[in-house]
Amino acid sequence: MLYRVQLLETSECFDVEPDETILSAAQRANVALAHQCQFGACGTCRIKVMQGEVAYAEPPAALSDEEAADGYALACQALPRSDVVVSAARPLAPCSDPQTVTARLESIRPLTPDVLHVALELPADLELVYRPGQYVNLLTDGGVRRSFSLASKPDGRRIDFQIRRIPGGRFTDQRLAQMAPGEAIDVELPLGSFCFHPEDYRPVVLAATGTGLAPIKSIVESLMGDPDCPPVALYWGVRTEADLYLHDEIQRWHEQFDDFTYVPVLSRADATWRGRRGHVQQAVLEDLPDLSEHAIYLCGSPNMIADAKRAFCASGASAAHLYVDSFNFQP
Repeated sequence: MLYRVQLLETSECFDVEPDETILSAAQRANVALAHQCQFGACGTCRIKVMQGEVAYAEPPAALSDEEAADGYALACQALPRSDVVVSAARPLAPCSDPQTVTARLESIRPLTPDVLHVALELPADLELVYRPGQYVNLLTDGGVRRSFSLASKPDGRRIDFQIRRIPGGRFTDQRLAQMAPGEAIDVELPLGSFCFHPEDYRPVVLAATGTGLAPIKSIVESLMGDPDCPPVALYWGVRTEADLYLHDEIQRWHEQFDDFTYVPVLSRADATWRGRRGHVQQAVLEDLPDLSEHAIYLCGSPNMIADAKRAFCASGASAAHLYVDSFNFQP
């Protein structure tokens, strides 16, 4: 039995085949819906069901019980069980269409024994517009794609990354180790819908773990010097003090803001650490027990994001103002 899906904002309609997801049907009908991982782990394709019902073959990892109770669904996994009317994500700021270009390696340097700073130089004639928080695919030999968030704000031809080295990894531990300045690498960009939403007009909470700091850094740097910037609170969770690879630089960011807070949180701190301990999401709740007026950006490990979403929604956070970039490995 066919079901009809209508987008509230545009009145676009399309039919969904039995056991077909809303996203698959939308793509077949050339209706644009934001999406990324397509297996329910990132939450990029979140929609709100205004009328009708949907179900899932398996509960998606990126949709909390609280979000589902509020009527939210993930288009990449949702199976209509009636005609439905859905509200899709709000329009994003314009950016360039994804394209593949050849970049040149500018530099590689270690930030920690496990994290590399990688800078690439894009072609001189490339007119690129991207949103702070987006990611790119670096194409390895054979065309295999490796996704990395941009750690730099949109500015000129240089793009930066913070890449965690995976021991034995074909790209992060082998390919990068062999690359020399000036060497070419194909890059697909810009990609993703994780980005700053200035239309929210809310105090901003940014919570990251590990190299999830990269897109957060891009967002924060894009806000520096903006007279309309709301209060910004950055919580960065890592294991040990040695993992705080941008600690000194971040401590200077407050000079660029009227209201900026930085809270590093260590989960495996030694006895010399005088700062916060535990999990980054718990530190947020200790400081901000009522999150109902905040816009929240989460980036990093899937476990942190899943736990943070549950806890933050229980503390009043608006699911419509909660944005996620989960560092998942697709099976």
